[in-house]
Amino acid sequence: MPASPAREDVALPGRTLSVRHAPGQQAGLPAAVFVHGIGGSALNWTDLMARLTGEVDCWAVDLPGFAGSPPPRDGDVTPAGHARAVVELVTHLDAGPVHLFGNSLGGAVALQVAARRPDLVRSLTLVSPALPSLYATRGNLHLPVVAVPGVGERLLTRYLRVDAGARVRGTLAATFADPARVPAIRVEETTAEVREYDRRPYAAEVFTRSLRGLLRTYADVGPDRPWRLAERVTCPTLLVYGRKDPLVDSRSAYRATQHFPDAHVVVLPDCGHVAQMEHPEFVAAAWERFCR
Repeated sequence: MPASPAREDVALPGRTLSVRHAPGQQAGLPAAVFVHGIGGSALNWTDLMARLTGEVDCWAVDLPGFAGSPPPRDGDVTPAGHARAVVELVTHLDAGPVHLFGNSLGGAVALQVAARRPDLVRSLTLVSPALPSLYATRGNLHLPVVAVPGVGERLLTRYLRVDAGARVRGTLAATFADPARVPAIRVEETTAEVREYDRRPYAAEVFTRSLRGLLRTYADVGPDRPWRLAERVTCPTLLVYGRKDPLVDSRSAYRATQHFPDAHVVVLPDCGHVAQMEHPEFVAAAWERFCR
């Protein structure tokens, strides 16, 4: 199992972003940009990118304030703020419209980009996207508590005192249908990255502010609320859900088909919240069928 691509910094007008680049196997392939979920990083996409380099030139980004990317200069870590970072990266790549992938919070961010800048997006792939849902799950009931100002920071600060390896193993157990599917090298890479990130003084603040920004979109009743944005997406859209996802109920797939104009839905029966890590082969196959 190969190591993840090295991290490199990209200086943009409004921020600096850390990215991991898996080059396409030949020149002239379209670019693909991959956006992780809350608390995640570009490492979440390594194994899917490895399967797609014959089709696309892959760029996985650390969102502002996560992993290797410093917080944005404007302090905006809402989905719309993170989307501006992705737009700046896509514009910087100057590769025409990209295939855009997002998982969890990254799905909400990718939706913002596809709806507001359709000229930049060739296809949209959302893996367990964090969109408003009628269904509560056992894994997301605590999130509103973590989002409470003051409370969330105290809880996260206490949580960050737990050993990084134990936290990584706990996250895998809480998000995968079968954590044993994660290659040992990915666990090692993630643990090392978490230990490095723990030294950043803004870690707890960025997490809680990003979570609050996401949850505010769930209560939005304006014209730019998430499901209204979905109706403005013009490119082919693939939505991948896991039947055993503890955070995003796969029954949300039905609602997605009612709002995305060109939606294709895949529900994986033995999969949790991060299908691109747990079953990269199935996500790649679905993308090749519906979005290539």
